[in-house]
Amino acid sequence: MRPAGPIGSLGALVVAGALALLPVATATAVPTTASTPISTTATVAAAATAVTISPVDLDGPAVSTVKVTVTNAGPERMRSLKVSFEGPVGWAVQPSVLEVDGALAKGASAEAAFRIRVPERRPGFTVRTFTATATYRGGDGAGSATGTRTQHSGTPLANLAAAYNNVGVTDESDTAPGNYDGGGNSFSAQKLADAGLRPGGTVNALGAELRWPDVPSGTRNNVSAAGQAVALSGTGTRLVFLGSGVTSGASGTATVYYTDGTSSTGSFGFPNWSFDPANAHGATLVASSDGRNRPGGYGNAGIAYRVFAHSIPLDPAKRVEFVVLPGNGNIHLFDLAIGR
Repeated sequence: MRPAGPIGSLGALVVAGALALLPVATATAVPTTASTPISTTATVAAAATAVTISPVDLDGPAVSTVKVTVTNAGPERMRSLKVSFEGPVGWAVQPSVLEVDGALAKGASAEAAFRIRVPERRPGFTVRTFTATATYRGGDGAGSATGTRTQHSGTPLANLAAAYNNVGVTDESDTAPGNYDGGGNSFSAQKLADAGLRPGGTVNALGAELRWPDVPSGTRNNVSAAGQAVALSGTGTRLVFLGSGVTSGASGTATVYYTDGTSSTGSFGFPNWSFDPANAHGATLVASSDGRNRPGGYGNAGIAYRVFAHSIPLDPAKRVEFVVLPGNGNIHLFDLAIGR
């Protein structure tokens, strides 16, 4: 394999001469195996070209070698193969594109090696995404295939309870701590109990078994979403969220990360806890409570204040590792769980 076109300078990002000491990127034919690819975003059905990315050493500052493997699973010989690789924004890669000489028979693989400058590890939790793209003629006939790999440094929050940042339920005898909607209002613990939502109680919705927060009234019991990363383990067909919105714009995208380094995304939303139609954003009504607690005490009797469920799809063949919540504080979550 040879670089396609000139290779740009890495400038000040690399120690002088560091890249020059590394072996030149090459491609070799490797045996086909029965293992599951680390990742692929190709959506062409069966027998699609597979693009996989090796694990990336994130212990910077350093220059790491990353291997991209392209496997021709199509019925035709693959020709004019070019492979490109990209890391996070600002991470220098050399070379950016490699060409494969000759052709790949059905079932054959080519391995391309790239060098990437990994900066010093940052504190806290960080997700890094790497992308490789193959363009070609023949093979499966699609003309291109893309693979992604996500890796993280740091540790996600242990569970959703570790992310609680909002007081959404208060006792009618002490409503002052509540501020579910930014206006000092909150659910009534008594009225939620009447509707079947009690601390620690089971909530079955959309094929998942969820739990109502098991915390005292007047304390933090829900998450105003802000892109928090939350650990979650298991397999299933959907990820179910329990909550409601505090405006009509309570929608966003969640990202699910799997143990094999791949990820998937899904969008969902909740109706406003009071005035939106119950099916807004495609949500499912779970429970309605009568009235709400205001800063001065219980009020608004006769008006329903509601909790909903919504879900996004999962890849049932993969194990979930963690979830990154939407970055929309109007979405309030009481729990999340994997549904079968």
